[in-house]
Amino acid sequence: MIEVKELVKRYGNHTAVDHLNFHVEKGQIYGFLGPNGAGKSTTMNLLTGYLPATEGQILIHGYDIGKKPQEAKGCIGYLPELPPLYLDMTVMEYLCFVAELKSVERKEIKTMLEKIMEQTQIFDMKERLIRHLSKGYRQRVGLAQALVGEPEVLILDEPMVGLDPKQIIEIRELIKSLGTEHTIILSSHILSEITSICDHVMIISHGKLVASDTPENLGKYMTRSNMSELRVRGTLEACEKAIELLKSIEGLDVKTSAASLEDVFLELTSEEFSDTEEQDIKKDSEESENGEE
Repeated sequence: MIEVKELVKRYGNHTAVDHLNFHVEKGQIYGFLGPNGAGKSTTMNLLTGYLPATEGQILIHGYDIGKKPQEAKGCIGYLPELPPLYLDMTVMEYLCFVAELKSVERKEIKTMLEKIMEQTQIFDMKERLIRHLSKGYRQRVGLAQALVGEPEVLILDEPMVGLDPKQIIEIRELIKSLGTEHTIILSSHILSEITSICDHVMIISHGKLVASDTPENLGKYMTRSNMSELRVRGTLEACEKAIELLKSIEGLDVKTSAASLEDVFLELTSEEFSDTEEQDIKKDSEESENGEE
């Protein structure tokens, strides 16, 4: 579905993305994990064609995004970290506007948008001004615009940033449900967000791919004695860099004396909320929600 080969992005003397190589399988949810400044957003912008690559190649469904951008971008739905919303439009007006930008046939717009609004659970908000919606509902509208045109690939940059715990759980469940019909790539600097949603995790540090594997393998097998279980890019030195990377992730408490990567990952993969707290939040979400601030 997506192939990235020797991808490089430089700004003057600064290398933001340093020879990335990875392959994304159809029907999977992939997560980019790394601290702010690691190169996640730059990689997302390269994948969507928003930025040109300095070197390397990106193939989206067989289309080279550098040589056939229109065909490649037609396969992608993109949600930036800050959703591109027009606050003075209603939800329906905004989604119709997006549909026209994406050249959706007029006869298909109404049916498509109704389906998308049902998927993202914003159908009851369709006549409301976006400026009157809560942060969680605005994020849903952002996801809805990414779905317009029925793209095969969804690229979501920090989709849970700025949300409260209740909204985070709701957006997580929404992304999981979308993963049944779409290939999804999302980024985050919070480990629990990635491991709770993704089928595959890629850890990025200073623009380089440090490690790539399933959340389960990252948690179970990252020890000095069985590095072969993990597709680590480089040597044990790269693994030591992964420890330093994880220590730098905002909001995570990592032991500075951790003897192995397993110690770090087992500590970091603890649930963000307890089962009781999550049940309470889900119960609250079932109560009346008008979507207004």
